[in-house]
Amino acid sequence: MAKKNTAHILVIEDEAKLAQFIELELKYEGYQVSVASDGLAGLTAARESEPNLIVLDWMLPGISGLELCRRLRTTGNMVPVILLTAKDDVKSRVAGLDAGADDYVVKPFSVEELLARVRAHLRRTQEEDPELLQFGDLSLNRSTREIFRGDRAIELTAKEFDLLEYLLSHPRQVLTRDQILENVWGYDFMGDSNIIEVYVRYLRLKLEANQEKRLIQTVRGVGYVLRD
Repeated sequence: MAKKNTAHILVIEDEAKLAQFIELELKYEGYQVSVASDGLAGLTAARESEPNLIVLDWMLPGISGLELCRRLRTTGNMVPVILLTAKDDVKSRVAGLDAGADDYVVKPFSVEELLARVRAHLRRTQEEDPELLQFGDLSLNRSTREIFRGDRAIELTAKEFDLLEYLLSHPRQVLTRDQILENVWGYDFMGDSNIIEVYVRYLRLKLEANQEKRLIQTVRGVGYVLRD
């Protein structure tokens, strides 16, 4: 079963079979994938489609992968770039990194290695994304309102989302019941304060539906904390 990811990956590779192979593997992992088969088309796609990561072949018709990378960097585009090449000498590696590539995968390569590099670079950029909140295997995207526990998508109501967002915004910090009420329900909330316990229970049921470990911990007499 294909996994769900929100990242868009641009593959720029002129070898049709290899490009198709990479595309299928990335799509199986749930990524959105675009493919360009020459340097100029790749540069245009990189600028117009704003991918989250680029898998870039060194040897391309038109302009080379190295030149393409340089042009992106000189215009301030800092999208992560993984360079694919058969060149394995130190001089070539240095040239690739100096051109602005973030990583270097030598052909022939295992798809597991490439996927691991993709995940690592996306993780780094996501950690810098203020719209994405993560704690362990739990992630919440503020802009798309998507929540994942590992690869499992979780559907939340609007108030469940607000509560989880508040907890994720303050990981490992003990939050009192008053803080939670004020920040999630508002200063003018006149309902029963037991509403917090009710919604924490709802969240736990959804977050732990597959027997995952508990992340929302109760601090008796105080409130709640998000921690392992």
